[in-house]
Amino acid sequence: LVSPSGQKMYRESDLIDVWFDSGSMPYSQLHYPFENKEFFKTNFPADFIAEGVDQTRGWFFTLHAIATMLFDSVAFKSVISNGLVLDKNGNKMSKRLGNAVDPFEIIHKYGPDATRWYMITNASPWDNLKFDEAGIGEVQRKFFGTLYNTYNFFAMYANIDGFTYKEKEIPYGDRPEIDRWILSELNTLVKHCQENYIDYEPTKVGREIQDFVDAYLSNWYVRLCRRRFWKGEYSEDKISAYQTLYTCMETIAKIASPIAPFFMDKLYQDLNTVTGKEPFESVHLANYPEVHEELIDKELEERMQLAQQISSMVLSLRKKTNLKVRQPLAKIMIPVLDEHFKQQISLVQDLILHEVNVKELVFVSNEDGVFVKRIKPDFKKLGPKYGKIMKQVAAKITGLSQAEIAQLEKEGVMRFEIEGQPVEITTDDVEIQAQDIPGWVVANFDALTVALDITITEDLKNEGYARELVNRIQNYRKDSQMDVLDNITVTIQSNPALDNAFRQLESYIKDETLCTDFAIVPEVTDANKTSFEIEDGVSIDAVIKVK
Repeated sequence: LVSPSGQKMYRESDLIDVWFDSGSMPYSQLHYPFENKEFFKTNFPADFIAEGVDQTRGWFFTLHAIATMLFDSVAFKSVISNGLVLDKNGNKMSKRLGNAVDPFEIIHKYGPDATRWYMITNASPWDNLKFDEAGIGEVQRKFFGTLYNTYNFFAMYANIDGFTYKEKEIPYGDRPEIDRWILSELNTLVKHCQENYIDYEPTKVGREIQDFVDAYLSNWYVRLCRRRFWKGEYSEDKISAYQTLYTCMETIAKIASPIAPFFMDKLYQDLNTVTGKEPFESVHLANYPEVHEELIDKELEERMQLAQQISSMVLSLRKKTNLKVRQPLAKIMIPVLDEHFKQQISLVQDLILHEVNVKELVFVSNEDGVFVKRIKPDFKKLGPKYGKIMKQVAAKITGLSQAEIAQLEKEGVMRFEIEGQPVEITTDDVEIQAQDIPGWVVANFDALTVALDITITEDLKNEGYARELVNRIQNYRKDSQMDVLDNITVTIQSNPALDNAFRQLESYIKDETLCTDFAIVPEVTDANKTSFEIEDGVSIDAVIKVK
């Protein structure tokens, strides 16, 4: 071996062993004590180190051993001991078995961010990871795809309206409740992520960010606020929506950047280049977001969670009975658990009704006798606790009256005695279900019960037809790559089953589709006509043109 200056190189003979050398890393990397003394003093001991679980007897030990001899100090404060990467069946990877994965091929195919995100969110670093390539593809679609689509949606309408965050910040108290809710959830997220980063829990960080983007930001906030972005004047309400969504994406870029450094830097720069809101060239130079405790509203978060849960239950009932969401229904009934519960739901009632396309929400009390509930013991949970008297406990539970079941749901716990032995049951120890009512379908989740009226009147049916037509026209606009602001004319073929619905709801159809002229004719003869299926077996011809 020859050095760059041409001199012959010799092996260092003063060698204790390779582990001792590796344990000298904190000093040798800085050429301490010959230089970098101040830097060393302010950075020793290290906050944390990370290495494979198979290194614990070597590097972890010698670092501490040498630091103790030299400074009577530990070399590091925390350690992340990485587990092994196994194949998807839990076997060690090896070329012999043919189950080894080339990391460079995976990174080339999916990118480093999706690969990192999958590996960090799939299992804690100290657990062994069952590596499945399909999981990276799912991360690409569900997380990065969702966040990318959210940014695209924002950018499209922000460019149309010329939003560049130059307007004065809309005060938190002046923003609509939906904006205050997502900002409350965002600050809760920032707080949790900060705590988990400090505790070296990157898996919890990634999973919380993922859940926020999917369940809260994309599938709830953006979906419920679409109309605010594309309709109406450039008002304070619209500016509030832009500022709120911008803040959410900018904050996500910052808190997710340690896990997905490239994607989040691109997202941050795409936002900040237009607004110039921050002086940083990169997200990795920006500060971690501050937690604004004053914006966290747990009551608001609770009622929005109720709104999401009730909406989910109603939508599942629609699916169960094959009733499309575009078909309006008359009524939802919800039994009241207590006054606080009623008040929380009342505040998000309009949002729920809009989300599930139902006209009215009615509260009923257990005393009304509308719902008949059945209760069954969970033998797996109660059996180990009350083995010998389990039969009597089960009989007592199944024999509870409607009033007693309601009391258990309200208080969450019930106590009684069997053969002198105290027994305590909670709502987790039993299964409570409400029976269907004629003309209604019922769903249960924990103590929450929802009943949906599935009777469809003539007026409801007509409104359903109109909504189906709006959907077909909007899809046609999108497929034809019309501009979102283009006004159109619509001519459709007459159909006795549909004409009354379309004439009755003509203003709604025109308003929703930016249609200025709407006509129903006996026959559509235009060569550029298209065909819309409004319901099974019922189709009409139509011509749609940009005005």
